[in-house]
Amino acid sequence: MLWGCFSAKGPGRLIHVKERMNGAMYREILSENLLPSARALNMKRGWVFQHDNNPKHTARATKEWLRKKHFKVLEWPSQSPDHNPIDTLWRELKVCVAQQQPQNITALEEICMEE
Repeated sequence: MLWGCFSAKGPGRLIHVKERMNGAMYREILSENLLPSARALNMKRGWVFQHDNNPKHTARATKEWLRKKHFKVLEWPSQSPDHNPIDTLWRELKVCVAQQQPQNITALEEICMEE
């Protein structure tokens, strides 16, 4: 599984998640990657974080963590997957990967990072 982020300024970090992600792991990934991505992209104050209604995103502990870190989070209407822009990026990445037909995990990771 991959975790990634992006903004209008470009892609942020792309992380290979080697096990099933739970809420604690999601918060750890955010902690280690979200702000560094925003800084690397030269994001100005006031940027808004968006994620969908996946249970690990909406868990009380995750909401509290985001609040304590002072992240502005876009309210997400339920049952609205068509509005999630990262889903479009994931589809494009899947097409690129399928065209290149990686033979192992290392090749897959390299293709994903290059794209």
